[in-house]
Amino acid sequence: MHDIRLIRENPAAFDAALVRRGATAAADTLLALDERRRAVATELQTAQTRRNEASKAIGQAKAQKDEATASSLMAEVAALKERMPALETEGAEIDAQLTAALAALPNLAADDVPDGADEQDNVEQRSWGDIPAFAFEAKEHADFAGPLGLDFESAAAISGARFAVLKGGIARLQRALGAFMLDRQTEAGFTEVVPPLLVRDDAMFGTGQLPKFAEDLFRTTDGRWLIPTAEVSLTNLVREQILGEAALPMKLTALTQCFRSEAGAAGRDTRGLIRQHQFEKVELVAIATPEQSEAVHEEMTRAAEAILEALALPYRRVLLCTGDMGFSARKTYDLEVWLPGQARYREISSISNCGEFQARRMNARFRPAGESKGTRFVHTLNGSGLAVGRTLVAVLENYQQADGSVRIPEALLPYMGGITELRPA
Repeated sequence: MHDIRLIRENPAAFDAALVRRGATAAADTLLALDERRRAVATELQTAQTRRNEASKAIGQAKAQKDEATASSLMAEVAALKERMPALETEGAEIDAQLTAALAALPNLAADDVPDGADEQDNVEQRSWGDIPAFAFEAKEHADFAGPLGLDFESAAAISGARFAVLKGGIARLQRALGAFMLDRQTEAGFTEVVPPLLVRDDAMFGTGQLPKFAEDLFRTTDGRWLIPTAEVSLTNLVREQILGEAALPMKLTALTQCFRSEAGAAGRDTRGLIRQHQFEKVELVAIATPEQSEAVHEEMTRAAEAILEALALPYRRVLLCTGDMGFSARKTYDLEVWLPGQARYREISSISNCGEFQARRMNARFRPAGESKGTRFVHTLNGSGLAVGRTLVAVLENYQQADGSVRIPEALLPYMGGITELRPA
């Protein structure tokens, strides 16, 4: 959400920043609504003041037995009382229109975010690890993991497309990955949370999923939403709160199921585990002061990178351009892991600094140290640390063997109960 006062101060700069994000200039429309809203508010305040004055004057006129004046004042008060509800209704309608218009606009990009239209304009910052060389033709996981316990047919019979059943060793490997990630992130200073998977409209609005991305979500019959990421639950833990500066940064992590309809990705990644309706993810969320948020963004990115390095999975860090960032982000790093079966890097984590964009939608603030009254909006950050299913894909493909077996990464051996490799049934 954007601050209308800042738009008033420099509408040209706001429009220029929107255009950088691929959006249409909107300052004129927003300021016209704002002007109408303030005009109605002024008229309402004037009417309230005059009603109070006239009501008081009626008593004085009656005390002086000036019935003509009293009658005139009573007629004026009656007219004001009839007009004021209409003004209140008009003001509420304009306010709702302005809020909706502001809520539909994406966050503005940080100054150091490169301009660009799509992923082709993203900037690789660094890479880590050696691309594995196989003495055989590397396969995609969907082509060899069936005998290891990856079952799409049973899932389709139960639930339809974009679901999977994991059995035996491969199920154990997924569980090991989630536990390993959660342990590493708590060791890195993130507090473990078990949050709700069902949330209300306000929570989805607060982190920017609503109203723009409703079609990508699953809604229950009682009006709740299945979370697309634990970012929603974790970030909303501070909604409508005023935190003390000493409590910041607050760093949280959770391993949850996530649910996405993938309405905006029809026809993409229809094979395998890359894009599922239901998947597990270890989420990282931080609540910080504006002065802390850049450093915290780097810390969160390193926390996600550390998982890939511990698993010896080659990856690269990419700074997203203005046209490829998510709706709520002001700056985003993507981590892309190497998948030998596709012979290319694929996204496995996005770590975003949202600035105060989400905090305004949630009314999440903090009180600076030493101040008793003033408050400021917090900055919110989120990212995957990591997506468990995509990490499973990366392990399967990078550790595959010629006979269809898969070696277990050394870091996961303590979680595998003595299993050192997955072998075809």
